[in-house]
Amino acid sequence: MRDGDSPARAKSRAWARLTELRGADLPARPLDARALAALAANPGCRRRALLDGAGVDKTALAQSLGAASGFGQSQFAFVRGNAFEARVKADGGAELLRLTHAGLGGGPEPVAGEAAVPDLSAAGPEGRAARTALALREATASGGWTLLDHPMLALEVAGTPAFLEPDAVVVQPDGTWTVVEIKSFPMIDGSADAAKVGAAARQAAVYVLALEGVAARLDPAPNVRHQVLLVCPKDFSNLPTASAIDVRKQLSVTRRQLERLTRVEDIAAELPEGITFDVRRPADELTAAVESVPATYAPECLAACELAFHCRERARERGDVTSLGRSIRGDLGGLTQVEDVLAAASGAAGDPADPAVAALRRAAVLRREAVSGGDAVSGGGALGGSSC
Repeated sequence: MRDGDSPARAKSRAWARLTELRGADLPARPLDARALAALAANPGCRRRALLDGAGVDKTALAQSLGAASGFGQSQFAFVRGNAFEARVKADGGAELLRLTHAGLGGGPEPVAGEAAVPDLSAAGPEGRAARTALALREATASGGWTLLDHPMLALEVAGTPAFLEPDAVVVQPDGTWTVVEIKSFPMIDGSADAAKVGAAARQAAVYVLALEGVAARLDPAPNVRHQVLLVCPKDFSNLPTASAIDVRKQLSVTRRQLERLTRVEDIAAELPEGITFDVRRPADELTAAVESVPATYAPECLAACELAFHCRERARERGDVTSLGRSIRGDLGGLTQVEDVLAAASGAAGDPADPAVAALRRAAVLRREAVSGGDAVSGGGALGGSSC
């Protein structure tokens, strides 16, 4: 903030700068729970933080860069997911409420046909968010089971409201609010794919954070569960089953990332004058603009970010170890380039006292032994002297 500036004036100038970066006549792309969850999954990526904070359409940007990723849900998966969700919520959500009670309790067992399912329709997202808040207040006071089907929640992100729509929120007789995530991937023998469950947990944590904001405006504030209910098809059927997932860790990460998003103007201030992410600009100009903001690429980005193909290509060109995965990057310590890793493994560089270097050289010896069939150590030994 400049000397003599009021906070309001500084904020206004910051938003004007972000608008210039996006393209003054282009509408800002609103943040949704999936985008916020992806930010939480990769909190060190300044590139994504800036582009999302400025409301840049990353799908269009990737296409302009010639690196469209095809990121998103297939039409088949979308139809299958909608059909499964409709089955879960049929008959006034009787099965969903039964699963909620079985997994989380919350009062007496729900009776089919007696739960409230309020109408949440209203004009615009602001109206729907206000109607949802009213329905939550009334449901809490009623002391019964209430199912809010696709409620609208508002969460302030970088000074502006982001409107979020969870699959469902259940208000239990004890006044507890629970977020429900309905996914079409299977839960086999009580467990599901860890990566998909992790993505669902991060997305649900965004909804929990928004729901806490609604609860905080009530007196007394209702209890928002930090356990969400994940509902999936059971085994290879279309029958629903559910599991409670603790999202406290994801909630903490999301809070920290949103605090960082409020400072995207600081990232923008470091950019050279004239930089723009206007998707109508030539590809070479956009490439230079994108590369002026540091990224933190990892293979997980392929399932979460529209710019993943572009960032992967650049990471491979630079020989970044992160392109191989975060776990490998963590194991290699201070070796951040593939070239340095290979040199350390061959003995051409690196401190032998470094545990990572020592492990690489030992791995190289073991590989040579395996490739040579053991001759490197035994000098022919069992294989060389065998009469077989």
